[in-house]
Amino acid sequence: MKYVLYFTAVMFLYSCTSSTPRPDIHIELPYSFEDGFETEDLNKEALIVPGGSRWTKVQQVNPVMANNAWSVQDEKVSEGAHALHLLAQPSDDILSKMDIEKQGFYAPEGSTIRIEADFFIKSTSDELKDLFLIDVECCSCWDPSVDNNQCPGIRLKLSEDNFLSIERGKILGSSLHQTERTFPLGEWVNIIWQMELSPDQEGLNILYINGEPVLQETGHNMPNAAAFKSEFEQHGIEFELQAPLVYERIQIGATANPTSHQVEMYVDDFRLNIE
Repeated sequence: MKYVLYFTAVMFLYSCTSSTPRPDIHIELPYSFEDGFETEDLNKEALIVPGGSRWTKVQQVNPVMANNAWSVQDEKVSEGAHALHLLAQPSDDILSKMDIEKQGFYAPEGSTIRIEADFFIKSTSDELKDLFLIDVECCSCWDPSVDNNQCPGIRLKLSEDNFLSIERGKILGSSLHQTERTFPLGEWVNIIWQMELSPDQEGLNILYINGEPVLQETGHNMPNAAAFKSEFEQHGIEFELQAPLVYERIQIGATANPTSHQVEMYVDDFRLNIE
């Protein structure tokens, strides 16, 4: 089924189509996962482990005219001996993506999710507006009767002048902006993103850059069933958000690089906690 929604430019440009089925929800909290990308002999394939003990897969979407790349390296690290290295070419007719993905956890409505990672962005440009760094998604909450699963979710991206912001277009919300501190390029930066998850205004959204709080704002940070139903009804489509509502996928890296610049990035010391 084809459809055009007012948020098409956001949802469809940066979507992560998935056929993820509804999981057999059995939520055991607290949940914790951390990875410093340590491998033997810099073997990047060792990060993708059957059974979900490490990462699930790598998402590599190359633009038409160039190839993205990823590796484990030992020349630039924030902790330990290794870090993840990602190279994302500028987009052309295809949206460029180069990131690593973790599935198999469940962050339900009412829980608190805390994401922490160290980034080093090496770029020849001081303007990387719309570069996406972290996506948290609910692929399984999409109505299975409606084609083209858009994996609703919430994301971190660089906005104007490289201020880090929380982007909510895929859950029918406006971005949450901060102007306390720009994202430093050419150095290691510690990011902490904490959310009390809610599809309503009771959600809490907090950002730290290098230990400094730069944003604390209430507002929904999960898809809202009534809002999605209403939006699709305006286009003659029946849509029912699937329950229970949980996030079950996270992507980190250059989850979308629509900029006109090549982005070279290092990621280290990743941590995910859900309570």
